[in-house]
Formats: sequence, structure tokens, C-alpha cells
Amino acid sequence: MIDFLPKEFQDELAQARRRDRRKRATRFVHVGDEAFAILHYTDHGFAVDAKDVPRLRGLIDIFDGPRHLYQALIVASEQDGDLMRYEFKRNTAAAATAPVDFERPGDAPAGLLPSD
Repeated sequence: MIDFLPKEFQDELAQARRRDRRKRATRFVHVGDEAFAILHYTDHGFAVDAKDVPRLRGLIDIFDGPRHLYQALIVASEQDGDLMRYEFKRNTAAAATAPVDFERPGDAPAGLLPSD
């Protein structure tokens, strides 16, 4: 339908679509100090903008706004148009607390009151 439009208009439309997808993105992949918008997310991987994001590889963190969701090990899968798809080798949910190496009883007190 847009094939009859001049090349400049087609490029402008493609840029507008990419900007719109980045604005609507809520999840971000963090690599070092940089963050990139995730445009498509599944249980097996995710996709980012191939033109704006460098080739990613290795250990990354996935955030939903300020909340840390996952720490994952990724590999590049394929380029699908203007999207670069990555697959998870390992995807581990982030925890707010450190794991413990002992069993906590269910009836343990939440805290202790001082004896003053």
C-alpha cells in the first residue's frame, strides 16, 4: 500500500514506527551502563531494534521500569527486518533477597522486641 510513496516518505514512516515502538516499550535490556528497549518479548527470547542496538552477547539484565526481572545469558538468533532477535541460553528470575542455606520454620517470629 505504501509502495507508491517516494523513498523519503517510506524512510520517515519507518523511523516513526521505530520511535513509537521504543516509546511503548516497558522492558529494557541492560548491558553495562547502557539500556536498550525490548520491542518484543517471549519466554524463549526477545527482540530489539537492529539499527540502534549494538550486537549483544553474554550476560544481560532485564528490567521492567525500575524493577529487576531477570538475569539472562543470551545469543543472537536472527535478524528479522529491522529487529534483531536473541534467544535465552539461561534466564533466571531476579530475587529481592539473597538465598538462605537453611530451612526457615513457618512459625518463626518476624522480629524480636528489646528487653528494655
